[in-house]
Amino acid sequence: MLEKLQFYIGGQWVDPVEPRTLDVVNPATEEVYGRISLGSAADVDKAVAAAKRAFASFSQTTREERLDLLKAILDEFGKRHEDVAEAIMDEMGAPWGLAKGAQALSGPQHIKAAIKALETYEFEERIRTTNIVKEPIGVCGLITPWNWPMNQIAVKVAPALAAGCTMVLKPSEIAPFDAIVFAEILDAAGVPAGVFNLVNGDGPGVGTAISGHPDIAMVSFTGSTRAGVLVAQNAAPTVKRVAQELGGKSANIICDDDGFAKGVESGVGDMFDNTGQSCDAPSRMLVPRARMDEAAEIAARVAAETKVGNPREEGTEVGPVVSDVQWDKIQGLIQAGIDEGATLVTGGTGRPDGLDKGYFVKPTVFANVTNDMTIAREEIFGPVLSIIAYDDEDEAVNIANDTPYGLSGYVSCADLETARRIASRMRTGMVHINGAWLDSAAPFGGYKQSGNGREWGHHGIEEFLEVKSVYGYEERKK
Repeated sequence: MLEKLQFYIGGQWVDPVEPRTLDVVNPATEEVYGRISLGSAADVDKAVAAAKRAFASFSQTTREERLDLLKAILDEFGKRHEDVAEAIMDEMGAPWGLAKGAQALSGPQHIKAAIKALETYEFEERIRTTNIVKEPIGVCGLITPWNWPMNQIAVKVAPALAAGCTMVLKPSEIAPFDAIVFAEILDAAGVPAGVFNLVNGDGPGVGTAISGHPDIAMVSFTGSTRAGVLVAQNAAPTVKRVAQELGGKSANIICDDDGFAKGVESGVGDMFDNTGQSCDAPSRMLVPRARMDEAAEIAARVAAETKVGNPREEGTEVGPVVSDVQWDKIQGLIQAGIDEGATLVTGGTGRPDGLDKGYFVKPTVFANVTNDMTIAREEIFGPVLSIIAYDDEDEAVNIANDTPYGLSGYVSCADLETARRIASRMRTGMVHINGAWLDSAAPFGGYKQSGNGREWGHHGIEEFLEVKSVYGYEERKK
C-alpha cells in the first residue's frame, strides 16, 4: 500500500490539520493501491500563509535567478521521469507507452517552454514618459485535473515560477501521486520554502477554500465547465483573476477529397488516444453525407485494431477510464446514443471481451449522428466517436460551431488553402490542420464555455502577471 499522508507546505512535509484519508483506486484492477490525506480550509490557510511570506522575496528575483531555478527543476525531473510515469499509469490508467512518452514527458516539455519564453519575455515597455511594468500577480491557486495530470501541473507551475509568483497546488484527488513526486522534484531542485505548496483534497474541502481565499490573487483552474462555473462564482466576492481551461466537444471536419480515408483513420486514432479522456479530443467527426458508410467502415476497422487492456501489458493502446463514476457515465451516454437512433457501428455498452475487471470501455463508433443528439452535445470523456453528415462546407462549419464549447477544432483537407479557410471560420481557440500536433510555444485555450485563459509559452506567463503604469518615469522633454 502506497501511503502519502502529508502535504508539502513551507518547504516541508507536514501532517494535515485534521487527519482524514482517501483510498486511491487503480482503475485497471479496481483495487485500492494507495492512500492520501484530504485537506481542509485550515490546511489551505497554512499553505497560503507560507506562499504569502515567500512572495515578498521571490517576486523580486531576477530573470536569471528564475531561469536557473527552472533549469534545476528540469534536471531533477530527468532523474524521476519514470517515477512520474509509473504513478500516472497506476492512478489514472494510462498505458505505459503513453504514460512515459506523453503524459510524464509533458512535464519537462512545459518547463522547457517556460524557460524559452522567459529568456526573451519583455517585462517592461516604455510609452512616451510612462514605464509599463508587468509584475507577478501574487499568490496563485492552481487546481488541476486527473486526465493529463502532469501536463496540467507543469503548464501552471512552470510559468507561475517564471513570472515570479508563489502558489498552492491542489491536484486531483483521483490521480494525486504524480503531483507528490513533482513536489519532491521541486524540493530537490531547491525551490525556496513557501514558493510552491501542495495540499491534497477534494473540491468542496480544498478547491472551494482556494478559490475563495482572500489572500489568493489568482486561480488557474482546469476541469469541467460545471466545476469551472463554481470556481468562478466562489472567486467573485474577492474579485480575483480566474483563468479557466474547461470542457470541449471538438469537431473534426473531413473534406471530400483524396485524403478522405487517411483523414478518417487519423481522426479515429486521435479520438481514442488517452482513452478519449482529453478535453480537446475530436469527438465529433463531420463527413460528406455521401461518404458516411465509407467513414463508418474505416472507423470500425480502426476500432477493431485498437488494443484495449491492462496498462502494464505490452502493446496496450487504450487503458481503462479513470473511475467507476466515469465508467457509469459513459455507459449511460452510449445507451443514450442507441436510444436516440444513432447507428451503433462498433462497441457499445459493457466491457470489452476478456476484460471482466477494471473500468474498461469498448472503443465505440456511432454513425448517422445528428448534432442535436445527446452524444453530440455532451462531453463524454471516453473512447466514443460520433460521425455526423454534412452536405457542403457551410453546413459543416455551422455544425462544428453549433456547440456551447469552443476549445479545439480539426480539419483534414488535401488542399491546404481549403483547410485554412475552414479553420478561419471555426469558433475555437485552436485548430489542427491535417493532424498537426500541439505547439508548446503557442497558446492553448478555448472560446465560449471552454474557458477564458491561455496556457503555454509566453501567453502562459502573462496569465500570472499584473500590469502597472508608472507615469513620469521619464522627464518630459521641454
